[in-house]
Amino acid sequence: MWLIFLACALSFVAAALSGLFIIPLMRKLNFGATIYEKGPAWQKSKNGTPIMGGFMFIIGVLLSCAVCVGIYGVTKSPDSVGNAGTLSVLRLIAGLAFAFLNGVIGFTDDYIKAVKKQVEGLNPKQKMVMQFVLSCLFLLALYLLGDKDTSIHFPFIGDLELGLFYYPLMVLVLIYLTNAVNLTDGVDGLCSSITVVFSLGMLVIFSKAGMEEYRIYSAALAGGCLGFLIWNFHPAKIFMGDTGSMFLGGSVCAMGFVLHEHVILAVAAIVYILEALSVVIQVSYFKITKKKYGEGRRIFKMTPIHHHFEKSGWSEEKIVIAFSAVTLLAAAASVLMFR
Repeated sequence: MWLIFLACALSFVAAALSGLFIIPLMRKLNFGATIYEKGPAWQKSKNGTPIMGGFMFIIGVLLSCAVCVGIYGVTKSPDSVGNAGTLSVLRLIAGLAFAFLNGVIGFTDDYIKAVKKQVEGLNPKQKMVMQFVLSCLFLLALYLLGDKDTSIHFPFIGDLELGLFYYPLMVLVLIYLTNAVNLTDGVDGLCSSITVVFSLGMLVIFSKAGMEEYRIYSAALAGGCLGFLIWNFHPAKIFMGDTGSMFLGGSVCAMGFVLHEHVILAVAAIVYILEALSVVIQVSYFKITKKKYGEGRRIFKMTPIHHHFEKSGWSEEKIVIAFSAVTLLAAAASVLMFR
């Protein structure tokens, strides 16, 4: 347990202290946010706020995992050393690599926004192709590391065998959930706060599963996000940008997929999923009503749904607390579901 606390603390300190040089660097490079014109009017005051703050917790997580997994490898009992131990470390590396490379996609997006001052960044087709290739490689890595199961486990019910259909479906799930986490980053402290709660829930699950390396990963992710929150609480001094939110999306997916517990992942990540689903519902309803009535209609005031609540008069702090509370309930449910 002391190693878990060390992983969290080390990642927290690294993320928090890195803000002392990352924020001035982003300002010096003039890497500031360009606020979406159709967003809430009060959001325009954040125009120019430094982006790419995700580097803070990326540094914290990678450093913490390297140190603490190294310590665990030295101190663990001889009985746990061998092929099984090597596979566990390789699965951790696969998860971290998936998260990091998603962060690289996000960084590319942020760089285009910062340098060319374009709100959109990468176009959807470019991002989709990159995510598709990365998701396929991640599933291949898990397969080569022993996860050849092509079924979905439903707690208390049983398994649904999908055969080869499993892989294209899971590619879509990985892309959807990674982007869902990305979409959740739109209010000061929201995505990082939700991810802290999600990570702590996964920490309990990994403890029950005896997956020590991923216990360290989840603790490091929680600590890194907490360190980043020092700078990202409202009013934010820096945004995580797509660099950070895509890394978090990759981490969320990696933790769920390494368990091969897709339903439990969906429960724990319900807030992310609903954020993205609100966009899908809004766009679909707009297109249907435009075709039927000649003009598009909306269900929500703005999507993702946190902006709906923002336009309904909720403060950013209230949104963060409410969404984090829902995530806490979802994380508790996912822990109870895991056997």
